[in-house]
Amino acid sequence: MKLEDYRYELPASLIAQYPLRDRADSRLMVVDRKTGRISHTIFRRIRDYLHSGDVLIVNNTRVFKARLFARKQTGGKVEILLVRPSSARKWEAMISHAARVKEGQRFFLDQDTYATVEEKLEGARVLMTLSDEADKIIDRFGLVPLPQYIKRLPVLDDETAYQTTFAKNAGSIAAPTAGLHFTEDILASIRGKGVAVSEITLHIGPGTFKPIRTAHVEQHTMDSEFYEITNDSAHRFEASKRIVAVGTSVCRALETYIRTGERSAWSHLFIYPGVKFRLVNSMITNFHLPCSTPLLLVCAFAGRDLIFKAYEEAISEKYRFLSYGDPMLIV
Repeated sequence: MKLEDYRYELPASLIAQYPLRDRADSRLMVVDRKTGRISHTIFRRIRDYLHSGDVLIVNNTRVFKARLFARKQTGGKVEILLVRPSSARKWEAMISHAARVKEGQRFFLDQDTYATVEEKLEGARVLMTLSDEADKIIDRFGLVPLPQYIKRLPVLDDETAYQTTFAKNAGSIAAPTAGLHFTEDILASIRGKGVAVSEITLHIGPGTFKPIRTAHVEQHTMDSEFYEITNDSAHRFEASKRIVAVGTSVCRALETYIRTGERSAWSHLFIYPGVKFRLVNSMITNFHLPCSTPLLLVCAFAGRDLIFKAYEEAISEKYRFLSYGDPMLIV
């Protein structure tokens, strides 16, 4: 399967750089897999497309301030992205200009606070030891790790806007963006219709954004991401008429669970066209980058031709794309 078959031209002007003031004001595209029909509405009407007996599954991961700006001993600037803890003060991290980084090198956040490279790992990753407790450093120096395609520095509003209303468990370097459109009022309205809202956790890591560098899709390997599904959520799946997954991260967690039976584990499942969904019946998802793993997952769910038709219409109708952009509901 050629990766080039999943490329499309995304106008830079459609990449949302800021969130909407009211997250429920996002436009909503509705794609029907059976009929191929594509329709348009606004997200605050999502309730109209859900039914009593459905279970809406959301990812309650919380984005932590994983982005750090530091300096070398020589004064040069370095950007550090904390990925996951290895121990109390040791963290796996990604670092700019990683090829020139040396083991034992220190990067200073201020005169007394620094990170020391203990080991160079694969790609741009390193294992670092922090000079102080990670929580203190993150709280003092950390910034919201907005994606690279948002061409601005984070502002204070991002700490709220780039977080879902149901975020609880800190551990992600990126928001589960399909969940950003929900408000407490929308969730209450959905529950009032007899739809159960159930939470799972998948901590989104760099693997979600890792570019596919192979000519053929099947040769790509996903980085692992930790997920956890409670007994209560698992029981709701079994009793549901329809499972509506909010985001590709939820899809990966649920489809890993149904294949392995493990409710708390690391998922390295790569879902691309040809991989069959066993649990998810419907999906809410934002519009994704060309040739990306989230786009391939969506194409696996609804078919390449229908999804590319929907993307062509989204571009024509000037939908907002990517993290702060508009969503689609696939039924």
